[in-house]
Amino acid sequence: MDKTELHKLQAFLRRAFGTAALKVVPNSKNAEAADVRLGERSIASITVDDEDGDRSFSLEMKLPVERSALESYLRLLFENDKLRIIARPRKTDSVELNSGEDFLGVVSADDAKGKSFTLQMAILDFDLEDV
Repeated sequence: MDKTELHKLQAFLRRAFGTAALKVVPNSKNAEAADVRLGERSIASITVDDEDGDRSFSLEMKLPVERSALESYLRLLFENDKLRIIARPRKTDSVELNSGEDFLGVVSADDAKGKSFTLQMAILDFDLEDV
């Protein structure tokens, strides 16, 4: 990822999560990856997907809390009360993360007991055009 993409991803995520404290920095081990930081803490990773000729990005964030605490955890982490967890129709192993009415990504259970989750967020090239 080049500096322009990192800057656009950072602006996009700051707007999506409602916090200016997010930083997107190059991953030291992989030129096609980046780390998302909140302060000094690394909270997520972003990888590039160039398949099918379209450049897109995939954010993955581990959430070390149970289902009942997901919304509170994310709201506290990002200091944003607009973040909401929404049930998915006909799905019991995952929920949606929204910011207000805007869909951000899918939060899936990492284990059958629902003790930890992972947020998966697709960021398409056109999502970065307005940034």
